[in-house]
Amino acid sequence: MPEDEQPAGKVDPTVPSVARMYDYFLGGKDNFSADREAAEHIVRISLETGSDIREIARANRGFLIRAVEEAAKSGVRQFLDIGTGLPTQNNVHQVAHRIIPDAKVVYTDNDPIVLVHARALLADNPDTVIVDGDTRDPKAILEAAAAHLDFSQPVAVLVVAVFHFLADDEEVARIVQTLREPLVSGSYLIISHGYIEENEGIPERLAEAQDVYRQSSSGAMIWRDRETVRGYFDGLELLEPGVVPAQDWRNDEQFIPPGLEKGGVLGGVGRVP
Repeated sequence: MPEDEQPAGKVDPTVPSVARMYDYFLGGKDNFSADREAAEHIVRISLETGSDIREIARANRGFLIRAVEEAAKSGVRQFLDIGTGLPTQNNVHQVAHRIIPDAKVVYTDNDPIVLVHARALLADNPDTVIVDGDTRDPKAILEAAAAHLDFSQPVAVLVVAVFHFLADDEEVARIVQTLREPLVSGSYLIISHGYIEENEGIPERLAEAQDVYRQSSSGAMIWRDRETVRGYFDGLELLEPGVVPAQDWRNDEQFIPPGLEKGGVLGGVGRVP
């Protein structure tokens, strides 16, 4: 994105945005030079520590696609995608509509560029909207979503690659609990979260990566372990194979790209009984 083609809203192109960095990892073009510089820094760190953030981003996208397909095939007709990021291929509404053409989808994000791009993409799609919402205020998100979704019926709530940008464990637990409260039987909770394999002996490089994210719009990057992520699904029917690396969640592909061996994204899907 040229520096002089900025959308309306409070956008500082000198501050890296995690949404635009993620867009860069996926090969997108909707990013500024500061985003590309920060993203390349993370790419270098990931490669030097035995992983590849670009493959991790693709694995996360693949998990989202398969999880949405699973929910839609089960009959869920409503989706709430929190912290959606910039539009790319196989967005939630596109995946859901292949199975349920009239599925309703609400996206939320608070990045001005995400909001502008998504509204343009969805202008002719009455069943899909995006609302301005901050993950830290889940009650406001639910209230805004309730104008478009019927919470007396099953809803699939997605929080994909978002919680690792929130450093406070108690805050994340509170957000999860708030998002779960209105969900009726048959609803789904879909979460992915960054992780690093233990005892890799690379704390200096992880600290360097965290420094990059501290200077971005997120202000934090936290890796949590599998048990912590699994805890977000307590009381739900955790679908097989449980909380696993995103590329392993119900993936029929025989070839898994290299660069995912020492860390990446954990994914899990829980169903409200």
